[in-house]
Amino acid sequence: MRDDRTLDRQITPGDPIDRSDDTHSYDRPTSLRSAGAYAQLLTRGPARARIALATGVLCCLGLAAVAQVAREDGTPDAVPAAAPSALAERAEPDPASRDSERVPVSASASPTRAAADPDTTTPAPKQTTRKPVDPAPVAGLDKAQMKNAQAIVRTGREMEMPRRALVIAVATAMQESNLYNVASGVLPESRNHPHQGIGWDHDSVGLFQQRSSSGWGEVGQLMDPEFATRQFLAALAQVPGWQQMRLTDAAQAVQISAYPEHYAKHEGRATTVVGAILKAGQ
Repeated sequence: MRDDRTLDRQITPGDPIDRSDDTHSYDRPTSLRSAGAYAQLLTRGPARARIALATGVLCCLGLAAVAQVAREDGTPDAVPAAAPSALAERAEPDPASRDSERVPVSASASPTRAAADPDTTTPAPKQTTRKPVDPAPVAGLDKAQMKNAQAIVRTGREMEMPRRALVIAVATAMQESNLYNVASGVLPESRNHPHQGIGWDHDSVGLFQQRSSSGWGEVGQLMDPEFATRQFLAALAQVPGWQQMRLTDAAQAVQISAYPEHYAKHEGRATTVVGAILKAGQ
């Protein structure tokens, strides 16, 4: 039987005791209702129990509060990972930066490209144009005569005349003026132009002793070796079958000389001279 002097301690539901809470989890409060109730939990019971109880209550209440807030405002419990497309959009640079001017990098500024491309480091060799070499005089000619022969061959090649025509022209000039640009003693005007001698055969001038009175051209023109050569070769081209003629006959058809056979004796030397000039020009 009980001691009447000892009053049973009346325990009311919800009062904390020194043992662990037997209240079911679904009957436990989900939030701290008052600061006083929390203080009672901390001040009653043994110290170790109070600390354990307080720690457990704080953890449970914190989690419950976070869950409650998430449910009330509709925010999902976890933030899903961003989709790859969203990450790509975030990785895109500021659109304004695409409008900025981009300065291209030159090949010389890139060490890798310069090392791979030798053209950027080694200058290309300069191409030099081969200059024609003046051939040494041949066939007993001096330098002045050889220069005049060169003018005849050069002009004939410009006119696209065949080699045979060049030989005929040089042989004709050997007979008419000995390959010198000759002025006329009876035409003082001819001596006003560069010349290498003076002749007295009427008004004949130049390498081919052409006469201005016969319609070959003006005196000054005929004193030009290139012009005189063009006049001779143009007339030779008008002679029918000149390619098959003997050299002396082809030359006589143009010059109408009093000594038609004299051109033949220069054919050998003329052939040698033309050959030397053409070889030097290759």
